[in-house]
Amino acid sequence: MPSPNVILILCDQMRGDALRADGNRFIETPNIDYLASRGTRFRRAYTAVPSCTPARSILWSGQSQWHTGVLGQGRGQGPMPNDFAHTIAGEFANAGYRTHLVGKGHFTPHRASMGFQTMELDESGRMPDSEHRQWFRTHAPEGVTPDDHGVAFNSWHARPWHTEEHLHPTAWTMSRSLAFLESHDSTQPFFLNISFARPHSPYVPPRYYFDLYHNRETPPPHVGEWSARNDDPVTAVDPNAWRGKQTPEAIHRARAAYYGEVSFIDTQIGRLMNWCSRYRRAAWENSWIVFVADHGDMQGDHHLWRKNHAYEGSARIPFIVVPPKEFRGAKRAVAYEVVELRDIMPTLFEAAGIPIPPTAEGRSLLPLLDAPASDWRPYIHGEHSQNYSPEQEMQYVTDGRRKFIWLPRINVEQFFDLESDPGERVNLIDDPSRQSEIATWRGYLVKELAERDCGWVVDGRLHCPPEPLVSPWKDVRWMGTR
Repeated sequence: MPSPNVILILCDQMRGDALRADGNRFIETPNIDYLASRGTRFRRAYTAVPSCTPARSILWSGQSQWHTGVLGQGRGQGPMPNDFAHTIAGEFANAGYRTHLVGKGHFTPHRASMGFQTMELDESGRMPDSEHRQWFRTHAPEGVTPDDHGVAFNSWHARPWHTEEHLHPTAWTMSRSLAFLESHDSTQPFFLNISFARPHSPYVPPRYYFDLYHNRETPPPHVGEWSARNDDPVTAVDPNAWRGKQTPEAIHRARAAYYGEVSFIDTQIGRLMNWCSRYRRAAWENSWIVFVADHGDMQGDHHLWRKNHAYEGSARIPFIVVPPKEFRGAKRAVAYEVVELRDIMPTLFEAAGIPIPPTAEGRSLLPLLDAPASDWRPYIHGEHSQNYSPEQEMQYVTDGRRKFIWLPRINVEQFFDLESDPGERVNLIDDPSRQSEIATWRGYLVKELAERDCGWVVDGRLHCPPEPLVSPWKDVRWMGTR
């Protein structure tokens, strides 16, 4: 049997609940839902560090954030390393695969290969010479730029895309992916990363997709009994505010545009499936497909915006694995084990019959496509360094049923029962009936930080030193020697 192809569809800043398949009745995602019906959707998938650079470092290396050396995007952190001993694309290339990336890489420098043999980039305005920007200049009406919508890169503002739909970077990303598939030598297996830079702000979907939601109901944000501390009117007036209570109208516009961006991505995936069914059916049927996001978007939940947070809107991500047609597994439509981005490398390598490198710290998800695992990890540990504000620095542990959060700079602890309270509205940290359970979950975090020997646990208790937490692997890559 020929080696399987692999298509990794990666979205930037897509919430785990932004899918009809996840139970969201407000959003339309028929094509992604169809992918989910052909494979396994991981309901309790999280990103260990919910922002672009650290999350993608984990994804590409298969390592924990401690060993990538990137614990966020704040003080003491660095860019995505480009000298990992092993990367997903690099190992596929070494195994004889053709490796290609279209869309957002977010590498440092931008054109660092990360194992990709070729790439066509859309870096959301960070690269004036990106392939999308070059193409836009030759195809857009004279004098029009990709930035003329006027919405800032991290803004909560929203409006429709300002020019033709086919010029939108989301449409371009799929068009170039189809061009790769059309020109590819069918005798060679390929690894294709279709990397959408959306639904990350700016929230500017094409007019049809904006109107699709602006003209009807969108879900209100989750606002907890504890959320008042984020209601900061001084900060809220900033078009790029990371927190602050906005008007119902502004929240609705933001959610309408965000959902519009997701549905536009869904349309592009429909383009992919339709094109392959006509022109590359054999390649499509022999492909492993993974659909995932690097992190989510708070979208006004708890008066918060953007990412970096431990809450479900920011930390929980969509995660779907679709096997080739002839694969005999994938008996589970939904899996409830807690999974994360470092699991992608071993999953894809096992699927392709490629040795899993010793530096990989995730676990292959292939056994979970068939049956639950009795020996799966009991939780994942997530965190983020100080970025927008000291208040937002966080540590968390969760299994998707319970979640313990520590905000070290303001010494706040939170505990949520996600089964009864998925919106994290009620902080149970002082509930007398929960203290034994809370102690167990606090103990998980103590264990994770104590093992680092980083000074954040003293006498068995959580302790926050004055300096930011920095991994010793920030400047030294882990080669499996420690």
